[in-house]
Amino acid sequence: MKNNILKLFLLSFTLVLLGNNAYGQDPAFSQFYSNPLYLNPAFAGANNNGCPTTNLNYRDQWPGIGRTYVTYSASYDQHVDALGGGIGILIHKDQAGSGNLNTLNASLIYSYLLEVNRDLTFKVGFETSYKSLDLDWGNLTFGDQIDPTYGFIYTTQEDIVNNPNHVDYPDFSTGFLGYTEKMYFGFSAHHLTQPNQGFISVSNLPTKYTAHIGGKWPLSRYKNDIITISPNFLYQKQQEFQQFNYGVYINRGPIVGGLWARNSLENFDSFILMFGVIQDAFKFGYSYDITVSNLRNSNTLGAHELSFTLYMPCKTRSKSFNTISCPQF
Repeated sequence: MKNNILKLFLLSFTLVLLGNNAYGQDPAFSQFYSNPLYLNPAFAGANNNGCPTTNLNYRDQWPGIGRTYVTYSASYDQHVDALGGGIGILIHKDQAGSGNLNTLNASLIYSYLLEVNRDLTFKVGFETSYKSLDLDWGNLTFGDQIDPTYGFIYTTQEDIVNNPNHVDYPDFSTGFLGYTEKMYFGFSAHHLTQPNQGFISVSNLPTKYTAHIGGKWPLSRYKNDIITISPNFLYQKQQEFQQFNYGVYINRGPIVGGLWARNSLENFDSFILMFGVIQDAFKFGYSYDITVSNLRNSNTLGAHELSFTLYMPCKTRSKSFNTISCPQF
């Protein structure tokens, strides 16, 4: 049964890929604040008092059908006084269709810092990327291979030998971030030029728009720990696809817990449970997506996500400026 499901996914993927008007869609992280540069380039240098920060992220979506969609991400950022803002490096890799389609992205990021007053700070981010796609045609399945009774038994007539298997192109994104001591909000636009990422036909990567807003407030004190609550909302739109994430984080001392919901305009997708530990030098988080859409009947096993952040000290202390106080995951 698992093999049949996987073949259907790969077949659907191939039909979309080879169509005359195929479009791509970015992978999404449930712990989007633990991968801030991927969320919004304006986050470069906004955390850890401007000192260097390294983020590592891993997402395994639908492992029940054979690790079909796996995404890795690594980033580094810090504030630089001489540049008047933050710099960052972001690298992420996405494997789709059991490794049939591999996407590698490398980005350089700069964010300009503007302190309006003691309470309000703005940042504007600019991202330049190089993206590379590789497709393994040999492991794909096609419609002409299907026998109505016995399934995939025929040899395809597709010219998989001479078809191109590599595409690369530049990509550009931008973002805006505003924050006070307790509130924050931002907007980003990725793939501004809508580059063509098709192998044998036009497949423009649509611009992805993201808006996010939230706050963080103290609830009470338990012994020496202050309990805080942080409600948040995220909206993303890419081509016709729209997604809403909304939920809340609860923080007490080094322990963070979160409960989220995610849905599109057409259906309710999943609940997200998150648990994390924060220390002075690092933080670690785990989240699990509980599928509640029609895919729950396919035994996908939801999605697992891990995040790790290393907070490094500054060799030369940057000048004092407001850093954002937003959720860590």
